[in-house]
Parts: sequence; structure tokens; C-alpha cells
Amino acid sequence: MIDGPLAAAADMIVLTLPDGSTREVPAGTLARDVVGSIGARLLQASYAVAVNGEVLDLMTPLRASGAFVVITDKDPRALGVLRHSGAHILATAVRRLRPDAKIGFGPAIEDGFYYDFEVEKPFTPDDLAAFEAEMKKVIAEKYPFVREEVTLAQARERFVDDPLKLERLDDFEGSDEVISTYTDGPFIDLCRGPHVPDTSYLKHFKLLSIAGAYWRGDVKRQMLQRIYATAFLKKDDLDAHLHRIEESRKRDHRVLGKSLDLFQLFPVAPGAVFWTPKGTTLYNTLEAFVRERQQDAFKEIKTPLLYNKALWEQSGHWGKYRENMFLVLDNETGEHDMSLKPMNCPSHHLYFASHKHSYRDLPMRYVTFDVLHRNELSGALSGLTRVRQFAQDDCHVYLREDQIAAEVQFLMTFILGYYETFGLTARLKFATRPEQRIGSDELWDRAEGALRAALESTGREYEMKEGDGAFYGPKIDFDVTDSIGRAWQLGTIQLDYNAPERFDLTYTGDDNTAHRPVVIHRAVSGSFERFIAILIEHFAGAFPVWLSPEQVRVIPIASDYNEQSEALVQRMKALGIRATLDARNETLNYRIREGEVQKVPYMCVIGRREAEENTVALRIRGAGKKQDILPVDDFLARVTEEIRTRALVPAAPDASTPAETETAS
Repeated sequence: MIDGPLAAAADMIVLTLPDGSTREVPAGTLARDVVGSIGARLLQASYAVAVNGEVLDLMTPLRASGAFVVITDKDPRALGVLRHSGAHILATAVRRLRPDAKIGFGPAIEDGFYYDFEVEKPFTPDDLAAFEAEMKKVIAEKYPFVREEVTLAQARERFVDDPLKLERLDDFEGSDEVISTYTDGPFIDLCRGPHVPDTSYLKHFKLLSIAGAYWRGDVKRQMLQRIYATAFLKKDDLDAHLHRIEESRKRDHRVLGKSLDLFQLFPVAPGAVFWTPKGTTLYNTLEAFVRERQQDAFKEIKTPLLYNKALWEQSGHWGKYRENMFLVLDNETGEHDMSLKPMNCPSHHLYFASHKHSYRDLPMRYVTFDVLHRNELSGALSGLTRVRQFAQDDCHVYLREDQIAAEVQFLMTFILGYYETFGLTARLKFATRPEQRIGSDELWDRAEGALRAALESTGREYEMKEGDGAFYGPKIDFDVTDSIGRAWQLGTIQLDYNAPERFDLTYTGDDNTAHRPVVIHRAVSGSFERFIAILIEHFAGAFPVWLSPEQVRVIPIASDYNEQSEALVQRMKALGIRATLDARNETLNYRIREGEVQKVPYMCVIGRREAEENTVALRIRGAGKKQDILPVDDFLARVTEEIRTRALVPAAPDASTPAETETAS
């Protein structure tokens, strides 16, 4: 560590530019001075720099030789720097209007940034509007972000009135980490950076919402006020993001789930879903689809829900995952040494180990749809996307090491084909060993090398997620993009060399000796609960015909046609079509409107002519008031074919079909 916050070092460092040229400068030279030596226009366009991949702002002293890259608005890393600076500008505005606010953390996040404050009087929507207006003033004042490196004692003196910052400073005790502060105008913050050169860089931003957040994520600590915001380099990008947010609100699965009568949540069972008849139909249809796709190549088993800690100690979960497990008191021991299962892996390993296997039997694929439980924090529970009780289309594959590439290709095709059925696209990400893990580095080297080679053999593009693997092995994650451009992490392929060692899994090789298999953990939907939430929002509740809880609603114009309508409903049910009859004593327009609100794909209106000619006046979801007159047989053939092929949208009406725009008579 350099002695003193501003001490200059006599050593020289060598910076290598992207074109291969170099700059030799004294250690401690500010990044902006190096950029300025390259070109004045480049300095003007700079947001920050990267040295050996580490992003630093222009006011940071450079201490190490290495690759030197100037970050402009063409570099995607510029957005993170801008958003981090936006958080500080937000804090500046809040402290101007609410001097009592104690400041916490303000990081950039995937879609924007936030800042946490401790206040006695909670913020209101009016406060949010005032803070945004004040931020615009701070931006117009064009305050430079001034970085200063300080000692621990100096830092404590500067933040004597900010207890949250003082607590953070305690983490530096005995550390040689550089402590830095940033000032923009009168506001000073404890921060490692990086930041843009001045406040005027933030042009396109929006404060979004206020939420509660426990200090440092600890439910036993005080609740802070968190302000969420977003920012972009271009106005069009901000507008598109705000449009997605508005669309997300309209599609919120919690709202649609209630209006479409799909599920309920009760305080007496936090994090557990109560599925209504319609919701249960939707759930069962999805599960049946998964079962159908897996019936030939996978073996389904059911396993217990409750195990003692011996199993979890053997798997490694007791040491690495226990805080996320629901522990159960054993009446004999008087201790919490049992747990509801949070995943199916150990039970599958037990079953595999209970049989002898030949190399010819592999790969062996076990799949289970059992209920799982994970002890999520109550404050983190959210509709169907974050629950405590759920089920996964959970599979574990036991295979020889030489089968990894072929199996990854098979599973990848399987997973991507599944998403295509719903009109979802996916990006692949490769995640490597995390800090908290089990197994030797040698095993991790083998696992990462094998999985990465298998991934690359598919020829598909992928992104890196360093340190984001499971605690037992590396993984390939599938980030799925929905109809409004949001990304969801769903499927996964995880390679595990540790479980076979821990559970002493073996198979007999062609040399008639015992060999260790490799395990692949595979999930497609993630959990059915979360996947259904995504589908509700992806389709805005207007499910494809095959997935819709109610596929056809038959509406007689008057009671005179109830008998014919009921006969049509029974005929459809016999064909496996989920059809209902709405013969209530309500006006026709009321019943049609309710069918539209319930997003029923097809409504068949039956009047005198339809009853006499064995036709239906067909109203297709999303087609407005337009009706098409179809023979019953033609309509039934259409619907059954859409269900069989799992078509994404209702078929377009035949151009030769006579059409009427008014209600059938």
C-alpha cells in the first residue's frame, strides 16, 4: 500500500494500448492524464478507463502496469459507470431536500441503480418527484466528481454524522484496502468508484419507485428507504425501458392471476401457492407437456420429502446451504437434525447407488416433479416468482466422462426446443467456480474444462459468468427473453464431479472394473411456479389454445338454443377440448365481454341460423367484434389441430369463409 493517501511512487508503470503501443508513466499518475496524452478529443469523450479489465474513473491514480483501455459511450461498461454516478447524484439531491437522511449504499444494478437512506419519515411519491427535479438541478450545475484517497481516521472524521458509513468503515480496520471519497458539489460519499467526470453526463434517467430494504440485507437490522431508478446513455433506450416497465405492470402475473382466477396466496401459508381449478388445469397441462417430452429418454421417480441431516452432510448441503433449508425437529433426538428437501439431487444419488450399473446403461436420466421447500426470507417472497414451496422439472443424468459432449448437446437441444414451444428465445451463459464451494481445485479444473469443451462443441455463442457456478460444479445457464424483452434465468446444465465421490457412485466399465460416473444436474422450467408467472406475463394472460385453462366458450343467444349449445360442449369435451357453456340469464354482449376479459381463445355464439345449419358464429380472441361463420366440423378440426401442434396463436380464419361483423341472429 502506498504510504499516505496522496503519496507519489517513484516506480514507473507501462500501459499497453489496444493498438499495441505503450505509455510509460510514474505510478500514481491520474488516468485522465494518460488519456489526455493520447488525445484531447478522446479525453472529452471518455467516461472511464479499464486497466487489466478493472474499470477505474479518470481521477484514479494508476498503480499497476497492464492493458489500458479508454471507455467511451461505445463501450457497454460506460453505462455501469454512468448509473453508479446517478446513484450519487440521487443522494446529493436527497440530502439537499432531506438533510436528516442518513446515507447507506448506492450501487449500479442490472437495469439501473438504487440508493438506501435511513429516515424517520418515510419517503412519498411526492418526495420522489421532488428528488428527481432536484437531480436535474445538480446535473445542470455540472459538479465534477472529485476523488480523494484518505486514511481511516480521516474518513471517520468526515462521516461522523453518518452512522451507516461509520459502520462500513469498521470493515476497513486492519485492511490495506484504499479508502476513497467522492465529492460532487457539497455532497461527499464514501465510495471506491468509478464515476463519470462530472454530473452533467447523466442526461436520460428516471426515478422509479420506493421500497423498504434492511440495512446490509439483515432482517434483524433497521429498515431503510430504497429509491430505485434507471439511466441510459440514449433517450430512445430510456423510453424503451420505461415502456417495458409499463408493459410489465399491465402484465403483472399477480394481477392477472387474480383476474383470471388462476391462483391465490394466503398469509397462513407464506410462499406457498393455492391453485384454483383453472390454475390447476394450467399447471397440470404444463406438467403433462414436460412428461410427454421426457417419456422416452428419461425415467421418472418419486422420492421422500423429508430426510435426516446425514444425507445433507453427505451431499454438502448441511454445511453450505442449511440456512436456506426448512429444518424439522426430531422428537427422538430433540434437535433440528432433519429437513424438508430443497432439491432432488441427493435422493437421485441414493437411488442410483442402490443399483448396479454397466457402462452400457449410461447415460441414465432420472427426473422428479416432487414438491421442494426452501426457506426464503419473508421480505423476498413475491407472487409466483419467489416462493418457499415449489416443484421443478428436476433431472439428474449419470454418465461416462466420454459422453459429456453428446449429452450436453442432447440436453441443450431439449431445453431450447421446450422454450421455442412458448415463443421464448434463450442466451447461454457459462458460470465458473464460486468462492464458496466443495471439492478440490483439481476436480473443478476437470469439470470446468469438460463442460466448457462440451459447450463449445455445440457451436453456440455464450457469455461468461465468472464465479457464478453452483457450489458443487460449473454450469451452463439459459437466460430466456420474453415478449417484451425481459431476461429470465431459467434452465441450467450443471456438471458435478463431487457428488459421485461423496456418494461413492460407480458403474462397471468395459474392463469389468468400477468407474466413477459424472453427474449432470438439469432443469428446464426452473420451477413450475416461476415459469407459470413468466408465461402469464409473456402472453399477458392470453395463453395459446393448448395451454389455456378454458379453450372454448359456447354462448347461446337465447335459452331456445341451450340444448344445441350443451350438445356442442359435450362433443368438444369428448375430443379433449376444454369447453364451457355460458347460458346465464345475462345479455349476450355482457357474456361476450366477460369471455374477452377472461381471455378465452374462442367463443362460439349459437343463434337460430347456427342451430339450423350446424355452424357456429366464431369470435377469435383479439379479433375485436369480427365473427366468422364456420361449420361445426371445420371448427372442431381447427381447434384439435391447434392443440395437437401446440400452436402459439389461434389460426387465421379461412378467407373463403363467409364473415359477419354483427352478432349472429
